[in-house]
Amino acid sequence: MIKPLLAEYQSKNPNVVINYERKSSLNYRTRVQTQAREGVGPDIFRIHNSWLPMFRNDLAPAPAEVFTLSDYKGFFYPVAADSFTAGNQIYGAPMEVDGLALFYNEELLAGIGGKPPKNWQEFIDLAVKMTVKDESGVKTAGAAMGTAGNVDHWSDILGLLLLQQPGVDLANVATTQVAEVLRFYTGFVTDPKKKTWDVNLPKSTDMFASGRLGFYFAPSWRAHELRVANPNLKFKVAPVPQLSGKSVAWASFWGEVVSAKSQNPTEAWKFIEYLTSAQSQRSAYQQASQIRLFGEPYSQVSLSGELVADPIVGAFVTQGPNYKFWYLSSNTFDNGLNDEMIKYFEDGINAMLAGTNASTVLQTVDKGVKQVLDKYTKPAPLPSTR
Repeated sequence: MIKPLLAEYQSKNPNVVINYERKSSLNYRTRVQTQAREGVGPDIFRIHNSWLPMFRNDLAPAPAEVFTLSDYKGFFYPVAADSFTAGNQIYGAPMEVDGLALFYNEELLAGIGGKPPKNWQEFIDLAVKMTVKDESGVKTAGAAMGTAGNVDHWSDILGLLLLQQPGVDLANVATTQVAEVLRFYTGFVTDPKKKTWDVNLPKSTDMFASGRLGFYFAPSWRAHELRVANPNLKFKVAPVPQLSGKSVAWASFWGEVVSAKSQNPTEAWKFIEYLTSAQSQRSAYQQASQIRLFGEPYSQVSLSGELVADPIVGAFVTQGPNYKFWYLSSNTFDNGLNDEMIKYFEDGINAMLAGTNASTVLQTVDKGVKQVLDKYTKPAPLPSTR
């Protein structure tokens, strides 16, 4: 998707030479960070939108002649500035926006006469109606929720619920509000009135692909896997359910950044400006759409109207203004902020499923959360410039 953009940029800027390499996600964060610190890494690389606390000292901010903060905030959804700016400096820019949306099986939902839910109460009612059980347990699951083992993206779902819940302070999670969220989440397994999922079912992605799951939360890229796994599966995607009041969606996406050790930071930033422009995003989307269902959802606010009506990717841009994030992003393989945070909540969910009450569980989770935040998000002193 990026090769034609590189060719076009180089034809217009013959004095710039760009070498593009695709890297494995395995140990990517630690590898690229070590290279950046040793001055042997690339000028431009990609980081997850939750990684700025770990990378800030390794990055060159955008020069004002390339991006001003006010222009940047006008181009992209608010979550881009939340993710990639600090101290009035811009450290990254996204070619895409992504996060969680609600995938639903059209046939199962139509079978109970349902429409995509707007709030969590509707979600529960519909999920319960779609669930089919026998004496051995759940056969057709209404919703994949409640565990940390076989629900793909469970940590993102939990993050979404925490951000939606009024009164949650993520720096202090040993509270009644967070306990309520954990009970709500695990209730899809433990509460007989809203049970829609079992710990022994296959992974949620596989269940959805096989047509045995009604509601499935996932980022946009899962749609491509689903289409390959089951070309006959009829599914659409809706925005995530809300609590009444404010609208909050969960973001998880990547952005382009420039190494602090780059010899050509201004040129590198000019190339990022080009890559993230409306024209380049549209071009990359069209290229991708020739070989798969769709490209990456646009990060530029001005382009949202072109995708909102799409039955799959539309939900991801409809949620654009409401995206928030925290350090519970799955599949970043960062061996750091997200992975360590997720582990504490995973232990907490598993303890609750084994019968421990939420407030006891949260005493331990809270200590872990504070340790991780202290380790990664407390700003390290910036190196002296003298």
